[in-house]
Amino acid sequence: MPGTHLAVALDGAGWHPAAWRDPSATPEKLFTAPYWAALARTAERGLLDFVTVEDGLGLQSEDHLEPGDRRTDRVRGRLDAQLIASFLAPLTSRIGLVPTVTSTHTEPFHVASAIATLDHDSLGRGGWRVQTSARADEAAHFGRRSLPPIRREALDSPAVQEAIADLFAEAADAVEVVRRLWDSWEDDAEIRDAATNRFLDREKLHHIDFTGRFFSVRGPGIVPRPPQGQPLVVALAHRELAYEFAARSADVVFVTPQETADIAGILSEVRAAERKVGRDGEPLRVLADVVVALDADAPAARRRLARLDELAGEPLRSDAAVFSGDAPQLADLLEEWRIAGIEGFRLRPAVLPIDLDAIVDRLVPELHRRGSFRTGYGAKNLRERFGLPRQSSRYAVEVA
Repeated sequence: MPGTHLAVALDGAGWHPAAWRDPSATPEKLFTAPYWAALARTAERGLLDFVTVEDGLGLQSEDHLEPGDRRTDRVRGRLDAQLIASFLAPLTSRIGLVPTVTSTHTEPFHVASAIATLDHDSLGRGGWRVQTSARADEAAHFGRRSLPPIRREALDSPAVQEAIADLFAEAADAVEVVRRLWDSWEDDAEIRDAATNRFLDREKLHHIDFTGRFFSVRGPGIVPRPPQGQPLVVALAHRELAYEFAARSADVVFVTPQETADIAGILSEVRAAERKVGRDGEPLRVLADVVVALDADAPAARRRLARLDELAGEPLRSDAAVFSGDAPQLADLLEEWRIAGIEGFRLRPAVLPIDLDAIVDRLVPELHRRGSFRTGYGAKNLRERFGLPRQSSRYAVEVA
């Protein structure tokens, strides 16, 4: 599987709720720039495709649908993911930088400017992980709208499904507006010719004139077209509505099989969603999420995970599969899932930095020994790394 994609999801002290209490953790550094710089540089040393940075509009909760749970034995609070990514851009040279930016309550004009700026800062390594917000307490931060409480036990009720469908419809419109704003400057709109006193060609800046149910945006954007043209758009999906959103709006989708037997069904749902929304062009690249507790040997990994579970007072629960073991065992799992049709993986380190270090220093060399992961970056551009073509602005007039 030489074409396998490998990414990591960065969140606080790690994806285990007790991660900050692990002896290797550095909770005093979580809200410092050097902490994030060290993580990104480690991921880049491992030749990983990109890092995602988690974010949200409210304090973390054990249930992402519920308001902040007021717990004091968990990490609470985050730095702004998009600003972290922009800070990391000049400190790295190859790793993709994909912050989470919530589409709900966030104006797409601001998102377009921020992600385009990130793409310029990173010379074509920027992306956007789109996330919706269903929490009423987060809506209350802004005061412009109210959202009904959405309870997990009522997820399949018609009212809740309608509310969730609205959130995804709004997210799809937001992505469409952002993509149009990225295209609103043609690639050669900037002339920068002092001799003729012309900095730009105004005919190559375009109004997007988007009017929809959720947004009315005239454009053009204020940031020149990103180096990638269209920075990479990614989304996490678990169910039909989310698959359809990803099929309509994203380039890469993260899925969460619990075991190999789940993969065929998930891939079938993803492709069915693509057909339903009429997706054309490149198909979605499908990456699987896995929470990883990786150690020198399997017993050590299991002991460490058990110790973390004991500190948390309960076993680790996750939407994604939880792996604990050594590098050869994880490589076996990734290869098995790759054969089943998964194109790559977004690994969620249980504890940072220890499990990220293990991914880079144990897993990647194991994959190299098997000839199943690249030994150099090759394409510097993030879209190119995923085999996605760079297209001209949709507003550019073709010259015969």
